[in-house]
Amino acid sequence: FHLVHGTKYYGVHLGRHPTPAREDDPRCLQNNFYYEQEDLVRTRATAGGWRWSVSRPHCVCDTSLATPRSLPLTIATYATISKQLGLPLCFPGTQGNYSALYQCTDARLLARAILWMSTDIGCANEAFNVTNGDLFRWENIWPDIARYFHMATGPVRTVSLASLMADKAPVWRDIVADHKLEDRPYDSMALWSYGDGVFTPDWDMISSTTKLRQHGFHDVIDTPTMLFEQFDSFRRANVIPKN
Repeated sequence: FHLVHGTKYYGVHLGRHPTPAREDDPRCLQNNFYYEQEDLVRTRATAGGWRWSVSRPHCVCDTSLATPRSLPLTIATYATISKQLGLPLCFPGTQGNYSALYQCTDARLLARAILWMSTDIGCANEAFNVTNGDLFRWENIWPDIARYFHMATGPVRTVSLASLMADKAPVWRDIVADHKLEDRPYDSMALWSYGDGVFTPDWDMISSTTKLRQHGFHDVIDTPTMLFEQFDSFRRANVIPKN
């Protein structure tokens, strides 16, 4: 039995925490359903004589257009609307977030890791952090993202995306018409509150993947390359402009 959890297990959403987060770190005082699920699986596995495993990714990124919490699609939509309005690509988060270390997990890598955990006896009854294997700072790749969308790089302008983008449906309809894009509902393009959750914290997000490597999983993905490949995928699907 496999559970997909995440780094909220370590309280990354609550504030600064010990980094890199390790699988045997103590639980937070604030309860969350990860703990209850894991305890239930452990208890039933012991009683039933079967095995379990847990993956703990961070910021899972995918090319799926049906994924509400899609950071790449959120960035692409934000950039496209900013460009339509004649604006530079400003970083919408906090200054601390702009310079903090961050990590992501490609959904394809996570799938391979889950298959490995579920079939390798050495992973039985263990939890593993799963990330792409690298770290980055938005301040280092944001200018590259701006260039990808043929935009100037703007300054850090801390805003609530959920508020700022709430009235941009008419702008999106104009973009769809101008570029003959797939006519997708505006509210399916981005979960802006999720973007706020990613771009607001001003502390490092770092998970140790040492245990994962020591047990035998060595796949890695370069995160900036992943982001641009996923932007390319959205262009091929004709949901964002090709230029």
